[in-house]
Amino acid sequence: MFKSLAIVLSACLLCLAATAAEPLWQTQVHAPAPVDNPLKGLVPYAGAANPDGFPHSMEFSYFPLSAVLKAPGRYDWTVLERFLDQVAGRGHQAVLRFHVEYPGKTGSLPPYLLDAGVGLTRWQRASTPPRPPVDNETPDYANPVLRRALTDFIAAFGARYDGDPRIGFITAGLLGLWGEWHNHPRTELFADKALQAAVMDAYAQAFRKTAVLLRYPAGEADPVYVANAGSRFGFHDDSFAWNTLATKPHYFVAKLQAAGALDAWQTRPIGGEIRPEAWGKVFDAEPGLAALQDFAQCVEATHVSWLMDSGMFKAGNSLERRERAIAQVRRMGYEFHVTQVALVQQAEQLTVKLQIENRGVAPFYYPWSLKGVLLDSSGKLVREARGTGVLAGILPQAAPAAREQVFDLAGLPAGTYRVLLQGENPLPKGQPVRFANARQDADQTGWLTLGAIVR
Repeated sequence: MFKSLAIVLSACLLCLAATAAEPLWQTQVHAPAPVDNPLKGLVPYAGAANPDGFPHSMEFSYFPLSAVLKAPGRYDWTVLERFLDQVAGRGHQAVLRFHVEYPGKTGSLPPYLLDAGVGLTRWQRASTPPRPPVDNETPDYANPVLRRALTDFIAAFGARYDGDPRIGFITAGLLGLWGEWHNHPRTELFADKALQAAVMDAYAQAFRKTAVLLRYPAGEADPVYVANAGSRFGFHDDSFAWNTLATKPHYFVAKLQAAGALDAWQTRPIGGEIRPEAWGKVFDAEPGLAALQDFAQCVEATHVSWLMDSGMFKAGNSLERRERAIAQVRRMGYEFHVTQVALVQQAEQLTVKLQIENRGVAPFYYPWSLKGVLLDSSGKLVREARGTGVLAGILPQAAPAAREQVFDLAGLPAGTYRVLLQGENPLPKGQPVRFANARQDADQTGWLTLGAIVR
């Protein structure tokens, strides 16, 4: 046995002694995790990434409510199904939002609601120079027919899609410009707190598994928004690195502070969008934008997991910008490092003991399983095991979390077997969660090699 083990070691396989006594812990070497780990990082508009685009795991799209809601209680999900299937076919998860008004576009509100008497206020909204003003159509949010249609839609949406592995995150949408919960500067046109609460309640009832994010944190004293600090919704900062740090009361972190929600990230995801004026430029050493806030500071302050951005998915980015972006984006969300491993072999059972730390800024928010496999000397998978713990709940800067997997070795022939690990993505073609370890992908793409046993 010892001769065989020496051969394995000389072949550069990290073997861990398997004993029936105390576990023999082996320290694991850290290395940066892949930047396109699932449910984190930069998010392009669906299908917009060029072939040499930035590595990513999610794609975003807006949808007018009229694309799905056709009549009271009648929904046509074709356009959403097509989008979800296309994104999933690329191995990605979706971020999505529905809206009933979008600057420069018409027809977001289902026609039957207009026929039912829901009024529209048509007005011009200024755009960021040098773009000209655009026309906008704001529905009468006080109309009870519209209010009922919105809550009924959310119930149907959740009944069909809650827990769908094709969806990463949903931004609540449905109210305000772009579904972004404001009608600036025509603030008098925005939805009242009663409708906001009804929409939030509908989402809370309809979506128990898939994370839903709100645009603005709000406490009890907020003059515009219904209190949400005690809810289970996450938040999305759609002016990231521009109106993020708490230098003004209406900036994102200041609103988190005022709402008493600075620690919301520990259980609720934070996402958003890099301010369009800063797309790509935010990663330059000299961005040349006076209003731009430091990206790294914004990441640390918000504990953000994902951000929409189009700049890094267009041709023409310099190698320096790309490298800086990869380094900065890798800090977003989680980064799991297996710090120590012990393989304990007793009779016909192998117990894999793990210590996992989170070197990122946020936890993982879904209960994805840890999956282990044994490979024989030819690389054939001969055993599988799923651990007793999940990836969710491992907080940054906390002590390493203990996880364990047990393999049944009964009937396994004599030989050397490599032990591999990954976080299992429920999306069939989705990327697994990969680790910040030097032996990630060492023997098989998508898998961390933990060591080997000899039977």
